[in-house]
Amino acid sequence: MSHPSETYSLCTRDGTRLDADVYYPDGDGPWPVLLMRQPYGRAIASTVVYAHPTWYAAHGYIVVIQDVRGRGTSEGEFDLFAHEVDDGYDSVQWAAQLPGSSGQLGMYGFSYQGMTQLYAAQANPSALKALAPAMVGYDLYHDWAYENGALRLQAGLGWAIQLAAETARLKGDETAFNALRSASRNLPLNGPIVACPDVLKQYAPESFWHDWIAHPDNDDYWQRLKPDLTNVDLPMLHIGGWFDPYLTGDIRLFKEMVSKSQHPQQFWIGPWSHIPWSRKVGAVDFGPEAMNPIDRLQIQWFDHWLKDTNTGLSKQPPIHLFEMGSNQWQPFDQWPSGAQTHTYRLQSSGLAAMREDDGALVASKGLDVTPAPDVLVHDPWRPVPSLGGHTGFPSGSFERSAIDGRSDVLTYTTGLLETDLAVAGDVTVTLSVQADTTSYDLGAVLSVVYPNHTVFNLTQGYRRIDSRQTLSFESIELRLQPTCFRLMAGQALRLSLSAACFPAYPVNPGTGADATVPTINHKIITLMVHCGSDTLLTLPLA
Repeated sequence: MSHPSETYSLCTRDGTRLDADVYYPDGDGPWPVLLMRQPYGRAIASTVVYAHPTWYAAHGYIVVIQDVRGRGTSEGEFDLFAHEVDDGYDSVQWAAQLPGSSGQLGMYGFSYQGMTQLYAAQANPSALKALAPAMVGYDLYHDWAYENGALRLQAGLGWAIQLAAETARLKGDETAFNALRSASRNLPLNGPIVACPDVLKQYAPESFWHDWIAHPDNDDYWQRLKPDLTNVDLPMLHIGGWFDPYLTGDIRLFKEMVSKSQHPQQFWIGPWSHIPWSRKVGAVDFGPEAMNPIDRLQIQWFDHWLKDTNTGLSKQPPIHLFEMGSNQWQPFDQWPSGAQTHTYRLQSSGLAAMREDDGALVASKGLDVTPAPDVLVHDPWRPVPSLGGHTGFPSGSFERSAIDGRSDVLTYTTGLLETDLAVAGDVTVTLSVQADTTSYDLGAVLSVVYPNHTVFNLTQGYRRIDSRQTLSFESIELRLQPTCFRLMAGQALRLSLSAACFPAYPVNPGTGADATVPTINHKIITLMVHCGSDTLLTLPLA
């Protein structure tokens, strides 16, 4: 059992009061402390993905859920990530000295709450012994705001409006709150400049979103925001999802810590979107093994590091990846390196945009010569829509055969597989592309095709290409979201290519400029994909 929460406050080094709900176990203690620092109102306590703090307290922990500066009832001005290093240090050292504390402290939380762990760790507070960062966009530019140079419009704008609405609510600005809340329920994607909606300009001039739009390149603005873990060495339980937009950040953080840490690093990636972590993601039920195991894993993790309890942790493989298709967890001793790969060439008669039976993925040997390139015409009036994946909303896996039937989507499909195909790691597509503009986008979706001809996406990637020349072929490499799946004999694999994926990403105006180009100036873009020996799909074999 555990006691209901009580509110405790600390005063930071600059005199700002930060409030927290503190949950105690029954008994006399002392107990280790679990700290979560978050911006959404501490009563929620990230219960969208985690068990309630009372559950963790019942397992023998003092649980501290704190409002970050300028959120909930905490004092100060909220400024995205700006104060989390110093405030994180002060909060860790304070929470470790609460009545009944053993002085041993760990942190948990996902998304913003995952990032606050890293910022606190940057300051090296002595009481911090272990972390469990989940779904963190570790490099804010590459892993959170932009993907291969393309703005993550739907995910970023939705989050910006949510945080702006909370700011308005805390200020008691009913007009601003209602306008932003309404916008959050129906994203304003139809203005003259899609990425710059009037509702944010009018009601949230202080929003971080304006800075994100103003910095489309990886400049000093982004480098200042990235947590600096140069001198950090802590055991971390890393958690990610195949359909979460920040997965590349989880992988980046895991690889960095493994390369330098003296402590164990564990990594679990489920078939989950950002919210929730359950067996059904999008339109696909991934079975009972996909149900959220993270609460029990975190208790095992923190029992080991904060209670010095033998939980069998040292005997576990460091990596567990959920294999979609077989719907089972697969253990790995290291991140899949792609040492063994399977390569498909793209082949067609030039009608891959018009007929789903024309474009093919074929073995690299015995390649037939393609008589003509596949032509894709992108019309900004009717861009290819996003459906699921890791940046669309809702995210996950959906039936996409109707999108693949569009004439502005190129499809390349294998024959029915004679044996199972198990893939784990980084998927890449290499294309030979010719465009009639100096800037264009490329999106790639990898899907399973079932015998009944339904098509469900497995992973995808997106990239903005800015070229100095037009009308000449250039080789383009596109990395897809890392993945782990198994196709069964009798199924087929499909690669779909497009020049838009809206509103997950803004439509490329074709002018070589950024996302602030008015829609009236957007161009029709014609792409030609030359199918030959240098146009291929490379799969890392599990």
